[in-house]
Amino acid sequence: MIIELGLMLAGMLMIGFLAQWLAWRVKLPAILFLLLAGIVLGPVSGVLNPDKLLGDLLFPIVSLAVAVILFEGSLTLRFHELPGIGKAVRGLVTYGAIATLLLLAWAAHAMAGVSWPIALLYGALGSVTGPTVIAPMLRTLRPNARIANTLRWEGIVIDPLGALFAVLIFEAIVSREQGHTIGVFIATIGSGVVIGAVAAWLVAFFLRRQMIPEYLQNYAVLAAVLLAFSLSNALTHESGLLAVTIMGIALGNIRGVHMDDILDFKESLTTVLVSVLFILLAARLPWPLPPGMLVAGIALFAVAQLIVRPLTVSLASVGSQLSWRERALIGWVAPRGIVAASVSALFALRLDALDVPGADALVPLIFTLIIGTVVLQSATARPLAIWLKVAEPEPHGVLIFGSDAVARAIGKALGEAGFRVVLADDEWEGIRLARMEGLTTFFGNPASPHAELHLDLTGIGRLLALSTHRERNSLACVHYRQEFGREKVYRLRNLTPLENTDRAALAGNLLAPPLFDETITHGRFAEMLEQGWRIKLTKLTDTFDWPQFIEQYGSASVLMFAVEEKGTLRVASTKRKLEPKSGWTVIVLVPPPDPAPSNCDPDR
Repeated sequence: MIIELGLMLAGMLMIGFLAQWLAWRVKLPAILFLLLAGIVLGPVSGVLNPDKLLGDLLFPIVSLAVAVILFEGSLTLRFHELPGIGKAVRGLVTYGAIATLLLLAWAAHAMAGVSWPIALLYGALGSVTGPTVIAPMLRTLRPNARIANTLRWEGIVIDPLGALFAVLIFEAIVSREQGHTIGVFIATIGSGVVIGAVAAWLVAFFLRRQMIPEYLQNYAVLAAVLLAFSLSNALTHESGLLAVTIMGIALGNIRGVHMDDILDFKESLTTVLVSVLFILLAARLPWPLPPGMLVAGIALFAVAQLIVRPLTVSLASVGSQLSWRERALIGWVAPRGIVAASVSALFALRLDALDVPGADALVPLIFTLIIGTVVLQSATARPLAIWLKVAEPEPHGVLIFGSDAVARAIGKALGEAGFRVVLADDEWEGIRLARMEGLTTFFGNPASPHAELHLDLTGIGRLLALSTHRERNSLACVHYRQEFGREKVYRLRNLTPLENTDRAALAGNLLAPPLFDETITHGRFAEMLEQGWRIKLTKLTDTFDWPQFIEQYGSASVLMFAVEEKGTLRVASTKRKLEPKSGWTVIVLVPPPDPAPSNCDPDR
């Protein structure tokens, strides 16, 4: 049995990895492939039987995994950011979310015949989208910035708030089934809130005073989360999920606590937990489904997709700056994800144990909604965006890592050439100057978990690593290879080839193609700018071609980029020599002008 259990768990880890990898390759939410893998392993083939495999350990394992998932999602909610997210998002995550909950609950009660308590729970879980399903879809969808920001912020905020709604409704159901009074229900809620808040304060207290070494901080926070969950459940039954949700929200909003590394660790852990958990949960789906559940699930999905979502978006966006086309696309896109699947399965296990009528319908209905929204919206959202004329063009924009004088000069030149440019850096002085010069900026490391949620890559398809930190340039290049592809990532040298000896060189797999030519390093480029060199944009013609440009400005000129007539950006690098043609616009670093420059330059 031990060998069988170990082999099965290892197999699920590998299958989970393959599902995550496939999702990355095709740019779809991983939850879709994880659920399909579980269904194939469980009800279809019968290879995996979670109840038999884990026995009494199933409920504790699922409970602890869901606790970590809810905590990690709650950490991303920052109250100070809410005023700036826009009227439409505030509407979607407040009265829009409540409207979604009530409408879905009514539909579940009327169409699936479930009791009102289960219907309300379905409505709460069905109102949650979340960044883990929105982010991959936005990469494929590529809508305009207002749509992308609205959908991304809705997912970030509704993830913990929707979980909180669901937990409160679940607490009410359990309290009612166990014959508890209103006082007991309030005590349960109060216990969860207090334990979560106290746990967050204690963790923040120790972290702010550096009483825990850095290498143990992730361990300490994980232990504290699981302890708070278990302790809250021990004191008042079923209050643990509320405790960890409150703990995450509180800890994420306490000033002076740096959570980036902890959030990174929790995201990695959550990826593993989600991969195994969803395979287990999908494998427990009854097959065939209870009578009428498949039809009811499809009908509820249709109502959620075609009626509830468009209606709530119309309601929430009244008075916003969104056009009707943008509202139409937002009203179509609302994939359900991790919170809906994991929490529904956990609640179903507990409600089954309490013999709550209709509890067996919760998971099939939620999973049908998840699969339906992910599949339909992934297949149709991009064509719909194009038809509505709210889709971004092909991602020709440029993300620049760095904000010093070199990065700002290159960013302004590319912006003048018509490309969307975003400068990302965690050095505030450079970002401040870039903003003063009218450049779009992101304050933070572009390879951080914070950037995954908050850096708007709409229309961006290339990375230029231009910072003065060689190692961080390389890490950013490795990170964005996955996003843009190996051929769309470049770096500006910090060392010349002669300086880059075996002792100083980085491993080849960390390196991207160097920009421009062998003689140009970041330091050299900065010196040239200080000496009066300037970046020049010129459109070549039959009467003023590239050889004539070089003849006028000198062979020392450094060709940096070229823009084809159809708008495609070409990057000069040591791996790819550019040969500009008539009709192209060249972006060139040229020496200081002569005292009496020629008048034949058609520079624009």
